[in-house]
Amino acid sequence: MTATPVQTAALVVGAVFLLVGILGFIPGITSDYDQLSGAGHHSGAMLLGLFQVSVLHNIVHLLFGVAGLAAARAVATARTFLIAGGVIYLVLWIYGLIIDKDSGANFVPLNTADDWLHFVLGLGMIALGFLLTRTRPAAGTIR
Repeated sequence: MTATPVQTAALVVGAVFLLVGILGFIPGITSDYDQLSGAGHHSGAMLLGLFQVSVLHNIVHLLFGVAGLAAARAVATARTFLIAGGVIYLVLWIYGLIIDKDSGANFVPLNTADDWLHFVLGLGMIALGFLLTRTRPAAGTIR
């Protein structure tokens, strides 16, 4: 069986999320690893020195990765994973913009770099879900 482009996209996106989740637990790739907390804005660990992470944040990435790999098995689920996942990341982007980063509402935790990455991820995933499943007119069809 040959994977469709949308299935390949879901597989790649899922694999990247899985990789990011794993990297969040590796000292050196995650700076200030000794400050990694379970959850909350007090976690001082920074993936690649840029993105604030916690155990919860890493687990979310791992779960998203597993979901992407599982969804890639069929066109409909791959499309749903990309579009719904994109919407979730856009909601997370908005959430990150409106919360006080030093409050308990920042339980994931999120920083400004996370916020803008979530925006790009959200748009990218939605675009992949729609663009890779749009239908094309048959050859010779007049539009």
